[in-house]
Amino acid sequence: MTFFEEYELGSTRQSHGRTVTEADIVLHAGQTGDFYPHHMDAEFAKTLPGGQRMAHGTLILSMSVGMLAGEVNDQAMSYGYDRVRFIRPVHIGDTITSRSEIVALRDHAKRPESLGLAEEKVEVLNQLGEVVVAFVHLYLVNRRPGSPS
Repeated sequence: MTFFEEYELGSTRQSHGRTVTEADIVLHAGQTGDFYPHHMDAEFAKTLPGGQRMAHGTLILSMSVGMLAGEVNDQAMSYGYDRVRFIRPVHIGDTITSRSEIVALRDHAKRPESLGLAEEKVEVLNQLGEVVVAFVHLYLVNRRPGSPS
């Protein structure tokens, strides 16, 4: 398991691709209650700039987090997300990948002796290599017992 002292600035990860399906969008709408016509009404969506239904931004964010979650680190947990941006629409049939980089490491303000915060910049790209979603994933990470802060 990875303790805070083992995180390295600039370390990166890359996911495999995942194609977004109509089922993904329908399930997400059912789970969230977001049945806006942008996602659910094919005829309405023809009037949009992309001319077709688009995935929920929160669906793509959730998918990207799962795509990067290759192993469970019982020394860390998600602390939240900052600077979330839905940059371009994702449509049914688009294939997304996620890439990330550790961009900051700092002490936890209230418990620096036992916890650190890692910031991971995440970009989600479509099959054309365009960034569609970007955000910073914050991790609360245990320090190795007995290590200096």
